[in-house]
Amino acid sequence: MSNDWQANTRAIHAGTRRSQYGEVSEAIFLTQGFVYDTAEHAEARFLESGPDEFIYARYGNPTVKMFEDRIASLEGAEDAFATASGMAAVSGALTSMLRAGDHVVSARALFGSCLYVLEEILTRYGVNVTFVDGTDLAAWEAAMTPATKAVFFESVANPTLEVIDIEAVSRLAHAQGALVLVDNVFATPVFSDAIAQGADVVIYSATKHIDGQGRALGGVILGTRDFIRGTVEPYMKHTGGSMSPFNAWVMLKGLETMSLRVRAQAASALDVAEALEGHAGLNRVIYPGLAAHAQHDLVKRQMGQGGTVLSLDIKGGKDAAFKFLNAIQIGVISNNLGDAKTILTHPATTTHQRLPQDQKDVLGITPGLVRISIGLEDAADLKADILQALQAI
Repeated sequence: MSNDWQANTRAIHAGTRRSQYGEVSEAIFLTQGFVYDTAEHAEARFLESGPDEFIYARYGNPTVKMFEDRIASLEGAEDAFATASGMAAVSGALTSMLRAGDHVVSARALFGSCLYVLEEILTRYGVNVTFVDGTDLAAWEAAMTPATKAVFFESVANPTLEVIDIEAVSRLAHAQGALVLVDNVFATPVFSDAIAQGADVVIYSATKHIDGQGRALGGVILGTRDFIRGTVEPYMKHTGGSMSPFNAWVMLKGLETMSLRVRAQAASALDVAEALEGHAGLNRVIYPGLAAHAQHDLVKRQMGQGGTVLSLDIKGGKDAAFKFLNAIQIGVISNNLGDAKTILTHPATTTHQRLPQDQKDVLGITPGLVRISIGLEDAADLKADILQALQAI
């Protein structure tokens, strides 16, 4: 692979491994194990496997390795480990590196399952966790101590779309010798430059924009080769959170069209957000690409565009939000995002339902908040559909 290739070229060709048949589309190696020529060959491979030598699908697989190499090239990382889901990536990245007595500083605004990992699982085994307002750099600095081993945050928070300054938080963390782990799902690999901005570990739910068509679960952890192969891989291969070969093939196909899809979705998201801004039925429109967004300048510097997701705070609370959702004709009610189809979610009763009301209040997850992941439908149709649904309230 040429180091001069641009991102769109790497998303199609990086990491390709062809069999003796010279196939155009990447091969799916649907096998759980691999055959050795001799007992001595098996012994040697278990001692040290080469780059194209595999032992067991839980440890590695040619199709999965193609996906890992391709996404690592795209992200600018030395290596990657593909996982069974996005949450397998989050929990695996954190758990593999932390021990009892270690300290983690995390942004408070997180996806519900990420909060569960930090609040319930890590603390159960003696890890100390401090939550801060992710947009407050002074709070980050005050929370970090010499015992801090990691900081964790979503670069764009789900579902309130706060944006955290990766470069600034990384600078503070590195001053304490802590690693920076970034869940970068909403930024997408298309708009991401997280590693160049200081992140040590980048995590994606490949289920979202990488697949992009709602077909399969997957996740990926990206970082230095030492961290991926020395810390993550031993933990993941023994605990079983690896990606299946078929899902890896789906993700490879998704990478080929990801840039086209995500850029089109982001353009439509901005179009829809601008059309809804100031609507009488809304308390606010939340979209990082709007000039009114609190971190808009940071968004332009860190991502370049506002992404594919917007949130609406609908006047009238839960009843009005439900009437709005039930009146939508094009979008579907579900809890995924990054799909070719527009997807609407009511976080307070679904993805963040388990949070106590006081935490929802702190995070800005109001009863009227609806998250909209913009798909590939015509933007004019989406605007008309959303406006008629607001009128139906």
